[in-house]
Amino acid sequence: MDFWDNFWSFVWIFFWSFAFIAYLFALFAIIGDLFRDHQLSGWWKAVWIIFLIFVPFLTALVYLIARGDGMAKRSAKQASEAQAATEAYIRQTAGGSASPSDEIAKAKALLDSGTITAQEYEAIKAKALTA
Repeated sequence: MDFWDNFWSFVWIFFWSFAFIAYLFALFAIIGDLFRDHQLSGWWKAVWIIFLIFVPFLTALVYLIARGDGMAKRSAKQASEAQAATEAYIRQTAGGSASPSDEIAKAKALLDSGTITAQEYEAIKAKALTA
Protein backbone atom coordinates (compact mmCIF):
# COMPACT_ATOMS: atom_id res chain seq x y z
CA MET A 1 0.00 0.00 0.00
CA ASP A 2 2.87 2.36 0.74
CA PHE A 3 4.31 1.86 -2.76
CA TRP A 4 1.06 2.88 -4.44
CA ASP A 5 0.73 5.94 -2.24
CA ASN A 6 4.23 7.02 -3.25
CA PHE A 7 3.57 6.17 -6.89
CA TRP A 8 0.38 8.24 -7.10
CA SER A 9 2.03 11.05 -5.17
CA PHE A 10 4.77 11.04 -7.80
CA VAL A 11 2.19 11.08 -10.62
CA TRP A 12 0.32 13.91 -8.92
CA ILE A 13 3.50 15.98 -8.46
CA PHE A 14 4.49 15.29 -12.06
CA PHE A 15 1.07 16.43 -13.32
CA TRP A 16 1.11 19.67 -11.33
CA SER A 17 4.71 20.37 -12.35
CA PHE A 18 3.71 19.95 -15.99
CA ALA A 19 0.69 22.22 -15.52
CA PHE A 20 2.80 24.89 -13.83
CA ILE A 21 5.48 24.83 -16.53
CA ALA A 22 2.79 24.99 -19.25
CA TYR A 23 1.27 27.99 -17.45
CA LEU A 24 4.68 29.71 -17.33
CA PHE A 25 5.10 29.17 -21.08
CA ALA A 26 1.66 30.69 -21.69
CA LEU A 27 2.42 33.58 -19.34
CA PHE A 28 5.70 34.43 -21.08
CA ALA A 29 3.99 34.16 -24.47
CA ILE A 30 1.28 36.56 -23.30
CA ILE A 31 3.79 39.06 -21.90
CA GLY A 32 5.88 38.85 -25.06
CA ASP A 33 2.78 39.41 -27.17
CA LEU A 34 1.74 42.41 -25.07
CA PHE A 35 5.02 44.15 -25.74
CA ARG A 36 5.08 43.06 -29.40
CA ASP A 37 1.67 44.67 -30.06
CA HIS A 38 2.32 48.25 -31.14
CA GLN A 39 -1.37 49.06 -31.60
CA LEU A 40 -2.21 48.51 -27.92
CA SER A 41 -1.61 51.59 -25.77
CA GLY A 42 0.68 51.55 -22.78
CA TRP A 43 -2.24 51.91 -20.39
CA TRP A 44 -3.93 48.77 -21.70
CA LYS A 45 -0.63 46.90 -21.49
CA ALA A 46 -0.31 48.00 -17.86
CA VAL A 47 -3.88 46.88 -17.12
CA TRP A 48 -3.20 43.44 -18.62
CA ILE A 49 0.03 43.10 -16.62
CA ILE A 50 -1.69 44.13 -13.36
CA PHE A 51 -4.44 41.60 -13.94
CA LEU A 52 -1.85 38.94 -14.81
CA ILE A 53 -0.20 39.59 -11.45
CA PHE A 54 -3.34 39.60 -9.28
CA VAL A 55 -5.66 37.17 -11.15
CA PRO A 56 -3.17 35.16 -13.18
CA PHE A 57 -5.04 32.07 -14.39
CA LEU A 58 -8.30 33.81 -15.24
CA THR A 59 -6.50 36.70 -16.96
CA ALA A 60 -4.37 34.34 -19.02
CA LEU A 61 -7.46 32.43 -20.10
CA VAL A 62 -9.33 35.64 -21.01
CA TYR A 63 -6.31 36.98 -22.90
CA LEU A 64 -5.91 33.81 -24.93
CA ILE A 65 -9.61 33.79 -25.80
CA ALA A 66 -9.94 37.52 -26.54
CA ARG A 67 -6.61 38.17 -28.26
CA GLY A 68 -5.45 34.72 -29.35
CA ASP A 69 -6.05 35.30 -33.07
CA GLY A 70 -4.09 38.56 -33.08
CA MET A 71 -1.43 36.89 -30.98
CA ALA A 72 -0.92 34.24 -33.65
CA LYS A 73 -0.80 36.86 -36.42
CA ARG A 74 1.78 38.98 -34.56
CA SER A 75 3.89 35.91 -33.85
CA ALA A 76 3.77 34.84 -37.52
CA LYS A 77 4.64 38.38 -38.63
CA GLN A 78 7.61 38.51 -36.28
CA ALA A 79 8.83 35.11 -37.48
CA SER A 80 8.47 36.24 -41.10
CA GLU A 81 10.42 39.45 -40.43
CA ALA A 82 13.16 37.51 -38.63
CA GLN A 83 13.37 35.05 -41.54
CA ALA A 84 13.62 37.91 -44.06
CA ALA A 85 16.30 39.64 -41.99
CA THR A 86 18.28 36.42 -41.72
CA GLU A 87 18.07 35.81 -45.46
CA ALA A 88 19.12 39.40 -46.21
CA TYR A 89 22.07 39.07 -43.85
CA ILE A 90 23.15 35.79 -45.45
CA ARG A 91 22.86 37.30 -48.94
CA GLN A 92 24.85 40.35 -47.87
CA THR A 93 27.53 38.33 -46.12
CA ALA A 94 27.90 35.69 -48.81
CA GLY A 95 27.73 38.21 -51.64
CA GLY A 96 25.56 35.66 -53.36
CA SER A 97 23.86 37.21 -56.35
CA ALA A 98 26.67 39.34 -57.81
CA SER A 99 27.06 39.01 -61.54
CA PRO A 100 30.46 38.19 -63.07
CA SER A 101 30.82 41.77 -64.27
CA ASP A 102 30.22 43.03 -60.70
CA GLU A 103 32.87 40.66 -59.36
CA ILE A 104 35.36 41.76 -62.02
CA ALA A 105 34.59 45.44 -61.33
CA LYS A 106 35.18 44.91 -57.61
CA ALA A 107 38.44 43.10 -58.33
CA LYS A 108 39.53 45.90 -60.72
CA ALA A 109 38.85 48.47 -58.00
CA LEU A 110 40.94 46.44 -55.57
CA LEU A 111 43.71 46.17 -58.17
CA ASP A 112 43.63 49.92 -58.82
CA SER A 113 43.84 50.67 -55.11
CA GLY A 114 46.80 48.34 -54.75
CA THR A 115 45.04 45.93 -52.40
CA ILE A 116 45.56 42.92 -54.67
CA THR A 117 48.21 42.03 -57.22
CA ALA A 118 47.72 41.55 -60.95
CA GLN A 119 47.93 37.77 -60.51
CA GLU A 120 45.17 37.84 -57.88
CA TYR A 121 43.08 40.03 -60.17
CA GLU A 122 43.47 37.55 -63.03
CA ALA A 123 42.54 34.67 -60.70
CA ILE A 124 39.39 36.48 -59.51
CA LYS A 125 38.51 37.37 -63.10
CA ALA A 126 38.94 33.76 -64.26
CA LYS A 127 36.86 32.48 -61.34
CA ALA A 128 34.07 35.00 -62.03
CA LEU A 129 33.97 34.09 -65.71
CA THR A 130 33.79 30.36 -65.03
CA ALA A 131 31.09 30.60 -62.36
